[in-house]
Amino acid sequence: MQKLSYSRHRFPPLIIQHSVWLYFKFSLSYRDVEDLLAERGIDVSYETVRRWALKFGQAYARRLRKTRGRADVRWHLDEVFITISGKRSYLWRAVDGEGELLDILVQSHRNKTAALKLMRKLLKKQGFVPDAIITDKLPSYGAALRDLGLSKLHDFGGRKNNRVENSHLPVRQRERRMRRFKSAGSAQRFLSTHVAIYNNFNVQRHLISREILRQFRNEAISTWDLVTAAA
Repeated sequence: MQKLSYSRHRFPPLIIQHSVWLYFKFSLSYRDVEDLLAERGIDVSYETVRRWALKFGQAYARRLRKTRGRADVRWHLDEVFITISGKRSYLWRAVDGEGELLDILVQSHRNKTAALKLMRKLLKKQGFVPDAIITDKLPSYGAALRDLGLSKLHDFGGRKNNRVENSHLPVRQRERRMRRFKSAGSAQRFLSTHVAIYNNFNVQRHLISREILRQFRNEAISTWDLVTAAA
């Protein structure tokens, strides 16, 4: 794993790790995290929390991605609009058949070029061609898959894509809490980090027993402790 150092930081690593976890795991603002730490007698400004989230959040996310196993062979793709600086942009999103978030991409268009960019990024990152690519009826998906020679994998219609459509909820919650994203770059950075941390702690609790939930939660916490440890 890439080296991680907490040197020259006034606060101990445990406080930095906990602050970043609070911010990305829950729909909290930097000031919310500041207040939660203050309640425990830790005097940290929200601006310091922001710097920690930017610096260490991305480092943690890179490490978390390396711990994930191979994705499921069914991919679900979808796009929703988001408002950035008063302008409409589109958030392209991919999840696998198990609900694992594969990638997220902020783009200014909702056309074949944008769909191609997402698909090429997915294929390069995952390193294999899935058995099926499930989308809504947006024509851009079919055109992009034809260009890639993957039309035979395309599946759409009915409620087949509910898996990815329901996965937009956490992003909508964060968008409201942050009073919308300020720029495409900041949205992409935040969401890429959020995806990795969300995947680690998303244990599908509504589908499992309490005993299995405890087991999965402990494994998620152990993985978090591992990736946030200094090299």
